[in-house]
Amino acid sequence: MRRRGKRANGFRREKRLTTFWRRGEGEEARMRITEVKVFPVSDNEKLKGYATIIFDDCFVVRDLKIIQGSASLFVAMPSKKTKDGTYRDTAHPLDNETRRMIEEAVIGAYERETGTVLDGIAAAR
Repeated sequence: MRRRGKRANGFRREKRLTTFWRRGEGEEARMRITEVKVFPVSDNEKLKGYATIIFDDCFVVRDLKIIQGSASLFVAMPSKKTKDGTYRDTAHPLDNETRRMIEEAVIGAYERETGTVLDGIAAAR
């Protein structure tokens, strides 16, 4: 491997990724969720299931958790336990719009899979 300076490889890779996601001036490419797989769990009160999502038919995120919160269902991102006993997300959205897109797709798929309708929203998803 040929290096051109102390940090050249890291910066070049980041730049390539950034230009890959930018199409025109000021126009960004948006990811699409192309598949959602839901795996319901019946033996747990709060954990309702796991999900796997695929973006643009080429990137997979596994082990999302579907959890019953105090008000409604929500999606917890995959996480890993650290040395100090806390949990840290291994993959997560960087903005609220993407988080909403993921939650709507996963919870909608869960409701269709289980036949559960919460707050009458399943029909809209």
